[in-house]
Amino acid sequence: MAILNILKEGDETLRKKCRKVEEITPRILQLLDDMHDTLEKAQGVGLAAPQVGILRRIVIVEIDDKKYEMINPEIVATKGKQEEIEACLSVPEKYGSVVRPSWVKVRATDRYGNEFEAEGTGLMARCFCHELDHLDGILYIDKATETFTPDEIEDAE
Repeated sequence: MAILNILKEGDETLRKKCRKVEEITPRILQLLDDMHDTLEKAQGVGLAAPQVGILRRIVIVEIDDKKYEMINPEIVATKGKQEEIEACLSVPEKYGSVVRPSWVKVRATDRYGNEFEAEGTGLMARCFCHELDHLDGILYIDKATETFTPDEIEDAE
């Protein structure tokens, strides 16, 4: 297992659309394992393959006791609306207020080739949307109604 380099805003790779995974190979499985290690070290809740320089439609999400590995994920249903502050491992030292659905259902394939659906509300719904946006070259700052520095967040509290 390895800790991968997380690309930062300004790297052109983050703005590219990812290709579909056609076959789950040992290399894809290694990428999933390395992404978990990288996410744990970075203390984040989600990570998309383009954030580590791989233009494939793969994301992982780890919130509380729920962990998802999603290959070729797609949002199949949404409901409601929430506006919350988001951050991103690829956009350090910035936060932004982003409107997202309050409930999201995602369909994806797991590491064994099985299709599954996952749904979430609140932070999980935001994370699903945020990470899937990365697969299309979209960063949360593109959707933010307002952005903040860490100092501005602390001053507001």
